[in-house]
Amino acid sequence: MKTNIRNQEIKYDHFKVTQEQPLLEWMISNIGKSRNKLKDILKGRGVTVDKKVVTQFDFMLKPGMTVRISKSKDKGQLLKSRYVKIVYEDQYLVVVEKNVGILSMAAGHSTLNVKSVLDDYFRKSRQKCNAHVVHRLDRDTSGLMIYAKDFSVEQILEHEWHDIVYDRRYVAVVSGEMEDDEGTVANWLKDNKAYFTYSSPVDNGGKYAVTHFHTLDRTTEHSLVEYRLETGRKNQIRVHSADIGHPVCGDVKYGNGDNPAGRLCLHAYVLCFYHPITHERMEFRSNIPMVFRQLFK
Repeated sequence: MKTNIRNQEIKYDHFKVTQEQPLLEWMISNIGKSRNKLKDILKGRGVTVDKKVVTQFDFMLKPGMTVRISKSKDKGQLLKSRYVKIVYEDQYLVVVEKNVGILSMAAGHSTLNVKSVLDDYFRKSRQKCNAHVVHRLDRDTSGLMIYAKDFSVEQILEHEWHDIVYDRRYVAVVSGEMEDDEGTVANWLKDNKAYFTYSSPVDNGGKYAVTHFHTLDRTTEHSLVEYRLETGRKNQIRVHSADIGHPVCGDVKYGNGDNPAGRLCLHAYVLCFYHPITHERMEFRSNIPMVFRQLFK
């Protein structure tokens, strides 16, 4: 099925790398623009190396790599929101990093949500498309998300999600000092009538959920933990974290009142998937929030 996108593919100049060199130095030597202009192109996600967007000035190029430099002005400058940052965009989908305090999609009248922010951006950048929700993050969870630009792409992502997404990880600050360096939590999750998700070691008619965890850092008061989802259930990490006696800090629903950062300390920081149309490997990692890292200095 063809997509109904009318937006044209971004045009690039292509270059073949012949010697090992940091990216910015290579650009200065090979592209007739000022250093500041080249830095702006990098920051604006206008450079790809072997078809992956690169923004680091010191990324080391190797002979044989292909560098592409965007000929068009970065449309992302039209998106001015403290809640949403575009990490990657092509004619089929957009990957964003969402901040805390914004819903993934509308819920009621006049609610601030990522979908409406993206729809406004598409309109301003004259793209004949809308943002289609593929998966969700809670209002107070930050991190990486995919939105489709077309219904047919959204359908592929929705129906083939578990085959397409091959690595999805979160990082959290949890209460207390983790005893184990790594482990797995597996049980059944089900909502009660008050929409509170509870777990059961035996089948309770809910959905089976599996979460793998790896402790990155710890103090006597808190631990920095990476969670890798094998299944994607509602509130899975928050419930499983509480199940092992270390609830996510700042979690007013499943937590213990411990809130050292003034927010829900959960961030979706790794998202890797096969592109639903081109089938290329797409790998994204965002920084662990500074408010998390400061607790472990």
